[in-house]
Amino acid sequence: MSYYALPRSITVPYAYQWRRFNFFDKEIVKDSETDQPFDKLKDVNVSACVSGRGQLIIGDHEGYLYLLNRQLQISAFKAYEIRVSHLFQMKQHSLLISIGEDEQGVNPLIKVWNLEKMERGVPLCTRISRAIPGNKPTPVTCLSVHDNLNWMAVGFESGSVILFKGDVTKDRHSKTRIVHESSKPVTGLAFKTQGKNIFLYVVTEASVLSICISGKQDVKTSVEDFGSGRLGCTVMSDLSQDHQLVVGRQDAVYFYQTDSRGPCLAFEGEKLQLHWFRGYLIIVGKDNKALPRPVTVGGQTLEMNIVTVYDIQNKFIAYSAPFPDVIGVMSEWGSVYILGGDRKFYQLQEKDTQTKLEMLFKKNNYTLAISLAKSQQYDQEGLMDIFTQYGDHLYSKGDHDGAIDQYIKTIGKLEASYVIRKFLDAQRIHNLTKYLQALHKGQKATEEHTTLLLNCYTKLKDVSKLDEFIMTKDREVDFDVETAIKVCRQAGYFDHALFLAEKHNKHEWYLRMQLEDKKNYQKALEYIGKLEFEEAEENLKKYGKVLMSEVPRQTTELLKRLCTDYRPTDRPLVDAGMMEGGIPRIQKASAEEFIHIFVNNSEKLTEFLEHMVKVQPNCNNLLYNTLLELYLHDVVHERDGAARTDKIRKTEELLKNPDAKYDLDQALVLCQMNNFKTGILYLYEKAHLYQQILRYHMEHDDYIHVIDSCKKFGQQDSNLWVQALSYFARKEEQCKPQLMEVLSHIDKKSLLPPLLVIQTLAHNSTATLSVVKDYIIRRLQLESDQIAEDERLIKQYREDTEKKRGQIEQLKTEAKIFQASKCNICNHPLEIPSVHFLCEPHSYHQHCFESYAENDSECPVCAAENRKIMDIIRAQEQSKDLHEHFHNQLERSQDGFSVVADYFGRGVFNKVTLITDSPARQRDQKSASSNFPSSRLV
Repeated sequence: MSYYALPRSITVPYAYQWRRFNFFDKEIVKDSETDQPFDKLKDVNVSACVSGRGQLIIGDHEGYLYLLNRQLQISAFKAYEIRVSHLFQMKQHSLLISIGEDEQGVNPLIKVWNLEKMERGVPLCTRISRAIPGNKPTPVTCLSVHDNLNWMAVGFESGSVILFKGDVTKDRHSKTRIVHESSKPVTGLAFKTQGKNIFLYVVTEASVLSICISGKQDVKTSVEDFGSGRLGCTVMSDLSQDHQLVVGRQDAVYFYQTDSRGPCLAFEGEKLQLHWFRGYLIIVGKDNKALPRPVTVGGQTLEMNIVTVYDIQNKFIAYSAPFPDVIGVMSEWGSVYILGGDRKFYQLQEKDTQTKLEMLFKKNNYTLAISLAKSQQYDQEGLMDIFTQYGDHLYSKGDHDGAIDQYIKTIGKLEASYVIRKFLDAQRIHNLTKYLQALHKGQKATEEHTTLLLNCYTKLKDVSKLDEFIMTKDREVDFDVETAIKVCRQAGYFDHALFLAEKHNKHEWYLRMQLEDKKNYQKALEYIGKLEFEEAEENLKKYGKVLMSEVPRQTTELLKRLCTDYRPTDRPLVDAGMMEGGIPRIQKASAEEFIHIFVNNSEKLTEFLEHMVKVQPNCNNLLYNTLLELYLHDVVHERDGAARTDKIRKTEELLKNPDAKYDLDQALVLCQMNNFKTGILYLYEKAHLYQQILRYHMEHDDYIHVIDSCKKFGQQDSNLWVQALSYFARKEEQCKPQLMEVLSHIDKKSLLPPLLVIQTLAHNSTATLSVVKDYIIRRLQLESDQIAEDERLIKQYREDTEKKRGQIEQLKTEAKIFQASKCNICNHPLEIPSVHFLCEPHSYHQHCFESYAENDSECPVCAAENRKIMDIIRAQEQSKDLHEHFHNQLERSQDGFSVVADYFGRGVFNKVTLITDSPARQRDQKSASSNFPSSRLV
């Protein structure tokens, strides 16, 4: 039982109202040698007894101390000359403190015995002190020693209390002082340590005091205005760390703190002695109403005392029986020893916990069994068994409410299905609900338990309980959230399910319920806008189509944020969580991944794409392609003139935007599919497809733009004029001006041979001779001039050839005189040795020639020019051979196309432009080719 403070005016229940049990076994202690009742103390006139440290200690009126071990073997010694009056055994030390008399009269002596040190069979006496308050001899009534061995208090019949400060075991340096004086004898003393302070309880018939003795000055506190007038009725409890003073009076037993009275228990009858044993309060008293008659032992009449063992914590009587004239009660070796007036020892052996519990079970006293098990520190599994038995007992009696309370205590040990099955069968949904709630609170619930509990709430339509279980914001979650969401959703409690989903970040569940059940598209969109970037991106991909169809404007705005610089709407603009190195971290999704959600809303898609290409000009080409397609679609289908003009303007701006990254081929296809002329022509020009531009105008018979295109792009592709000539040549209409302009340009640039021009114009029946008359005359005159020039060159080349042959013959037959006087490299006078070449009068110092010439057989001055000429000759010879080989192979091959393809791959048909010099220069080159650069004279 836990103590509770009671006002002094409250009447407390009497002990006879407590349940009585026989939890102790009584037996007479026998002598181990004779197997007869132990009677070795039958002639001892006992004056005091105490126990501890493995011994029972008894003092008598002749001054002897008797020490009994566990086998009740006695060792005795003379401690005082006259008698022993008081004994105090230290619990933590093998020290016995005794008070007795060595001389007649009031002359008490305090002696301290060290029971571990023996001298000639007698314990060592370490201290002898007189115990007289001042000069007033008075008998000692009580004795108490503190566990730290630094404090000892002695009470006297005169009402004085002497306090000894210092080492208890030594008389030297010990200081004494009187801490209390009164007119009433001192009947009880006890020490108590509370924090850093040490208190001394002083009990007299008139009062109960507590004195703080550890300070510089003693501080007295009057705890009670009445006390106890009987010696031996004061004891310290050991129920908790905060030990209390227990005082027995005629009407009740009182418990005291250092500053106030605690609870009190009304035990009727005269109290003779109070003792504590393992949490039990043992009272030796007289009850004249129920006391047995006196007994005669050895001719001596002994009154019977009642020894009652109270379990104060659990409020029951553990044992009660009469004993003959009890002299003392001692506890040692786990048992209680009672020394009766017949000088016999009686042993009270406490029954084991399991035996006591079984006794309680037989009487169906489960409440007391539980309390007893807890006070005995019973193991957890044992307690669970008691709770289960108690619950089963109550259930069998029909007390379902009480049963469920006991079953709740078994959570974590007893299988939950055992309880659930009972109450499901009994249709006790309220009790089942209570148990399931406790399961969740103890965090022992599974998904099935959560489902069952929520189903109980919904069947009971107990919205308040459902709110308490789910919608309490600061409540600790003790259930599976997803299971709770499922059950609430199935039962139609969407608000509860949404609350759980939002609180526990179950985004998918929240959005599904808002979109599918509540149809609240706006809230769903706002919820997505509060999510982190990755989650917002994922959910927009999943639910974007639905949201776009229902709330297109808001969805488009959210997509703009998501694909540029996303921040959750509930975050501040400056958020430390979105910073990297002091710089805001930009999070953006790929816009092209969201195009599909605009499938039925081209207007919002256009708005979205325009925003993206504006804020991110370097975005993916898919965005530009899609935007261009939307523009072209609007241009084709727009009926309003002003709106159509605006769409055309936007399309042209997009195509001509230098930052636009649309795919050129796809854009061209789109423009062609939608017959967007401006776009087609611009893209042709951008892709350098000049012939396609020309062909486009030809297909539309736009003569003016055909000529303009040739003029504009003729420099890049001269073949445009040739195509224009073919185009106009095939026309039967009157296009003579255009034809003449084209023909004039072809003639000026010599783009076609005259014969091909004539053949081309032959296809036009309207092209008369007057159209080509001037062209033919001019071309014939040019041909005549060219023929004359060629004949002149032939003649000149023949003359040069004959001249060179003569020079060669002269070199072969005649001597060559070298008259050069200076070196052609250093321009200094020649000195022997020198080098002379036959090509020209080129002469060199030998050392200049060796350091300058790349080849020792070539003239350094003529080498470069001769090399060019030789390269041309070799190229002509190689080309002649290659052409002959190509024609021979082509004639013999069965697959002529493969031959042509092979020569194309080898670059045979690549156009080679030779830059020729003037005729005079050509003559000089041919003349130089006939020299002998490899000949030299030294």
